[in-house]
Amino acid sequence: MDCAPALKLLVRAGCGLDNLDCEYVRKRGIVLRRISEPAAQAVAEMALALMFALARNIRQADAMLRHGQWAKDTLEGHLLAGKVLGIVGAGNIGSRLGVLASSVGMEPMGCIADSTPAVVQTLRDKGITVADFRTVLSAADFVSVHVPLNDSTRNLINRRALSLMKKGSYLINLARGGVVDETALYAALVAGRLCGAALDVHEHEGQGQISPLAQLSNVVLTPHIGASTVETQQQIGVRVVEIIEAFVQQAEQQAVQQTMTAARCEPDISLTAGALSHEMGRI
Repeated sequence: MDCAPALKLLVRAGCGLDNLDCEYVRKRGIVLRRISEPAAQAVAEMALALMFALARNIRQADAMLRHGQWAKDTLEGHLLAGKVLGIVGAGNIGSRLGVLASSVGMEPMGCIADSTPAVVQTLRDKGITVADFRTVLSAADFVSVHVPLNDSTRNLINRRALSLMKKGSYLINLARGGVVDETALYAALVAGRLCGAALDVHEHEGQGQISPLAQLSNVVLTPHIGASTVETQQQIGVRVVEIIEAFVQQAEQQAVQQTMTAARCEPDISLTAGALSHEMGRI
């Protein structure tokens, strides 16, 4: 941002602000706008897709069949219907996932930092039971993480949290890589504490990065594509244009108002001919 001294507006296409120096933005007086709605639906749908992939051994089945192994009798999976879904962070994305999960017969249960009576009632109206963090972890067959990355959530899903989860349960992370302690997750998977995991976000991201979790057949890994749908990106593009147009229009209106205010504050120095003669006569 130092390279853009005239920057006035910053548009964030998504929810997270962990990759943005918000204090610097504030000090610079830059207007920040977030576009969270389109991505929220896409991420929620992908979370459900990853749960299906884990429950039905999709990754293993695909890999084995590509090598000529017809593993019909060995790849027995599980239904999602009747399972408890634990949502860590039942906000915009998490609550959408709860609604989607309910449609296939899952029982969503979530925890949220801002658990005001109004928020709790809204979640209940969506069919999501509200509980504390420990209860969500211990009761869920599938735990899906949807919290922002900050000081309070870094390594939130650590060795202790993983030990609270049901034996044989699954973990899905579409929040941020730093929210899950991947070393602890690897240990829990190898020990058989968890049955599987799916991660779309990772502690180390980018070209050439290979997670140790890639060694495990019961792990599904994707390259941070939760919001990568044609429809989502189109909707985001439209919103970016709308935000810029609204910002420019507001700036133009403010400029006009400031000009009019300045004009009203200037002293009126216009004098009629008669008044001018009168004033000259007094000199």
